[in-house]
Amino acid sequence: MKAPVFEEVDPASDCDCPGCVHWRRVLPFSSRLGPSGPLGHPAARAHVLARAGVARAPMALALAAAAGSALGAVPAAAAVHAPLRPGVPPAGGQQDTPQGHRSPLHGPAGKPALPVRPGKAVRATATTRTAILNRAMTWIDAQVPYSMDDYWRDGYRQDCSGFVSMAWNLPGNEWTGSLDSFGVRISRDRLQPGDILLFHNPDNPEKGSHVVIFGGWTDHTHTQYVAYEQAPPHARKQPTPYAYWTNSDRYVPYRYRGITEGAGGALPSSSTRYPGAAYFGTGANNAYVTQLGRLLVDRGGRRFYTKGPGPRWSAADRRATEAFQRAQGWKGADADGLPGPKTWSYLVGGKGRNIPAVTAGPGSSHTVPGYPGRAVFRPGANDAHVTQLGKQLVKKGFGTYYASGPGPRWGEADRRNVEAFQRAQGWRGGAADGYPGPETWRRLFS
Repeated sequence: MKAPVFEEVDPASDCDCPGCVHWRRVLPFSSRLGPSGPLGHPAARAHVLARAGVARAPMALALAAAAGSALGAVPAAAAVHAPLRPGVPPAGGQQDTPQGHRSPLHGPAGKPALPVRPGKAVRATATTRTAILNRAMTWIDAQVPYSMDDYWRDGYRQDCSGFVSMAWNLPGNEWTGSLDSFGVRISRDRLQPGDILLFHNPDNPEKGSHVVIFGGWTDHTHTQYVAYEQAPPHARKQPTPYAYWTNSDRYVPYRYRGITEGAGGALPSSSTRYPGAAYFGTGANNAYVTQLGRLLVDRGGRRFYTKGPGPRWSAADRRATEAFQRAQGWKGADADGLPGPKTWSYLVGGKGRNIPAVTAGPGSSHTVPGYPGRAVFRPGANDAHVTQLGKQLVKKGFGTYYASGPGPRWGEADRRNVEAFQRAQGWRGGAADGYPGPETWRRLFS
């Protein structure tokens, strides 16, 4: 089964309507949220009201109240947990994800494929973390629309709990009030891809209740993670502050009971401990290799991987490990590209020095300038690094879309020129979206 692939850049937003596209281009992210919600963003208001308007009649009053709440104040907790990074919080700071209750899988005609058997215990079927994320990506790639009433062609309800039921391959559609029975509660430090973060509001299940799939930490600080979720307008994955944009203290981590150990699957709870030399090197194929690769990417080793990291040991893993070891000043057997207990402890503990940037070329004495971060290259950003990027694009012959400049304010001309450069590298899809990540930056300045 194909393992999830490391992606350089996550999209800033999933909404492609003309209104949202326009406002993303002309306003900085930080200015779109104010004391009264999405200021200057009529498209966001339209989405919230439209979602409330299409709800089922019995839920109309509850959803209208939820929509009103969605346009209210942005909780302070969101600001504490959410530094400026890619990702789009729910409109007005409140997640609007009404959901259906427990139901069987549905067939092509929209009718139950199996009879409902209330109260019957259901056994968790075996699966792997890779399988969970791959199933989740089928909905994300298809941009399955959010709905508490409709069922996708695989029989699962198109809301947040139906999405998790599908990814966990459950025999029916669960809801936030029942998903915990299929999992084991875990602590934050044990979270691994394929686990979930669940918030069920028993007093008012339609207000705030939500569930997302944990896709892995975005960096060594463990303050943000990649969330796979079903939320309006459609299924998506994006960087998200831990535990969520709102009600952060009420989300509980759970691990699916049917998770199996093995290649590309679950990591043991003691994954911070060194597993042993047998797990690395030629022929190795296990989840510790994936974990090693992700740790190395976080420490500056992204340039060594053309795809992945993944569970099968490769030359990229060896080169990245050796680069990290040499960055610590180690030599000889201590820098052989195979992680020993010391290398492992430095990586999982966030200790030591990061892998330095590569030199600009043979005979050159200067290095690639440090990557300033994704937040610099977002609509409305005004930064000297944008000018630096633009000048380098022109120097490399990718300044076609500049009518004037380049200048410090990020604009559509910058994005289109970056996209042209990325496509020239042979990249497609999310890797060529026009927003420079670390690898784009390295290649551009090399």
